[in-house]
Amino acid sequence: MKTSGWGKFIFITFSIFWLGGCGSNDTQVNIQELLAKPMTYVGSEECKFCHLEHYDSWKNTLHSRTITDVTENRDALIAEIDPDVIRADLKLLKKELKVPVDQVYIPKVEEIKYTIGMQWKQGFVVEKNGVLYVAPIQYNAKTDHWVNYNEDTWDKRPWIEYCAGCHAMGADLEKSTISEPSVGCEACHGPGSHHVALPETAIFDKRLTIVNPSRLPAGFRTQICGSCHASGTSTKVKGIKWPVGYQPGRALGLYFKTPSYDGKNLKEAYANDFRKGHHQQYLSWKLSTHANEGVTCTSCHYVHQLGVPPTQFQTKGSGSQQCLMCHQVINQKMAHSIHSFANCIGCHMPRIAKSDESGDNHSHAFVTLLPKDTLQNPKVPNSCQTCHKHKDADLATLQNLYDGLTQKSLFRVHQSRQRW
Repeated sequence: MKTSGWGKFIFITFSIFWLGGCGSNDTQVNIQELLAKPMTYVGSEECKFCHLEHYDSWKNTLHSRTITDVTENRDALIAEIDPDVIRADLKLLKKELKVPVDQVYIPKVEEIKYTIGMQWKQGFVVEKNGVLYVAPIQYNAKTDHWVNYNEDTWDKRPWIEYCAGCHAMGADLEKSTISEPSVGCEACHGPGSHHVALPETAIFDKRLTIVNPSRLPAGFRTQICGSCHASGTSTKVKGIKWPVGYQPGRALGLYFKTPSYDGKNLKEAYANDFRKGHHQQYLSWKLSTHANEGVTCTSCHYVHQLGVPPTQFQTKGSGSQQCLMCHQVINQKMAHSIHSFANCIGCHMPRIAKSDESGDNHSHAFVTLLPKDTLQNPKVPNSCQTCHKHKDADLATLQNLYDGLTQKSLFRVHQSRQRW
């Protein structure tokens, strides 16, 4: 199809006006003056105008739903707030409760400002005397049960101090405000006010105003994940449980002190320093061979990927297929001859951490925990008993079976493979 001369004239004229407009706008921007202003958070909604595909893929992740404003979206609630049902579940836990069941505060729906989480569990942020707190009840979606959550101290733990730095963007301790109710683009890319304000023609200045984690050294890239996927305390503001002032690309250690096992910290760690909490993958990973060899979080997990996410854990492969992408040379001899062969995560990533129920999250230390580890210290779990088949098996028997599989001898060369 040919374009008429008149059509070409209109197209060229429009292009001149459009380009002229962009040029005139650019000349009005004083780049140095703009860059001298403090960097602030603008929100993920600003990013979508230029990065729509990445914005859409981020919206498919749980990062975009860490907290949801219930006053704007009542459908964010994944369970009915029924006091009778909730107290009935709490009665099953009365031996663990630090206050009587009938004294546990249960918020009304209209009192809930934000929900926390929506896939595995859900907490509720309420306001009391102008301060936000996490309500002392939590709904576990996997088991369809209600459980307690800091029921005796909940109104002494302001949400902005304990949680907001990782569950939301732009948490301001002085104003007790946030800029965005999610783990948005700026959590990994840094505050975007300069980046948004600069014209597209200021290519080199514009690209320097935002952080691209893929261009950071591996250690600094992983520290972005570690700033939230680890427990600790701020080094800048006393008593705060998240790295105040940290931004992507900076050294996390200057802003955040993470705990180490001292023989007493059994609330967060086992006796071998493996972590118990669902938000402490970074600390477990630091103990691993993966950390030593440079295998980082983004080696296995993606942050935003175009299209529908292939797995709920945002891994590039499903289950053990993720491991086999790198560990291709694996034989079926010795320890790998047991029934769980090719189920890498069953042994090397045992479910010893807790999200909503004990043992529902995988360890990220990537070490097989043997029955002898539990025999030496009963407080240390082992990989074998995290499997349903062996959960009640005798530890000494399990260890003997394992030793028999892994023991090298001329006699074993002529034996058929043992199976449990």
